[in-house]
Amino acid sequence: MDLLNLDKLSTEAKMLDITPDQTSLGLPTEDFAKTSSVVTGRLKLFSINSPIDESVRDKISKFRNEFTSQGDNLDGSAGLGEAASLDEWFAQIQDNSSIETVRENMVPASTYLALDQHDHIVGIADIRHSLNDYLLAAGGHIGYSVRPSQRRQGYGKEILFLALLKCRELGINRVLLSCDSENIASEKIILANGGQLENCVIFGDKVKKRYWIEL
Repeated sequence: MDLLNLDKLSTEAKMLDITPDQTSLGLPTEDFAKTSSVVTGRLKLFSINSPIDESVRDKISKFRNEFTSQGDNLDGSAGLGEAASLDEWFAQIQDNSSIETVRENMVPASTYLALDQHDHIVGIADIRHSLNDYLLAAGGHIGYSVRPSQRRQGYGKEILFLALLKCRELGINRVLLSCDSENIASEKIILANGGQLENCVIFGDKVKKRYWIEL
């Protein structure tokens, strides 16, 4: 889920009674970073909440074009797919980086590029510092995307893992994530990082699964 504009919501989320017995929300858990089986060390997160140079702009433009040329969406990319231009996207990210300047119906957020060892953009992670009603119902604290040509290599799991470490730095110790019920790949990424299913919600014409991760 991306732009998070409450004015665009046309339907309310309805909770489904699908809560597994093994869920232990609110209880102390082992350090997820020590117990995780996610392969790490291939990627790093680069903040784009501050001005960036032209070479990075060019990489972001190519990243975006790879999605659009294939008719793919850019969910989890802080609105990159919907922005009229890169300048508008950067302005939005900058505004939303602070509680003093966050745009209406949005929440403060930190946005990162996930770079490989050659500084190639593999994906994007968007961390929301708090939850509004929309995010609590069906969005969550973290949105992320993986470049189409880099999928099925475990990068989604690593991007989420690194984003969770950033959440811990921000003082977010209980993280909500969601995915469409039919998005098996996204669900596996969440589960690999310790996600525990709380319930499902009907949101529009989709069923969203809501997971919590204790850090």
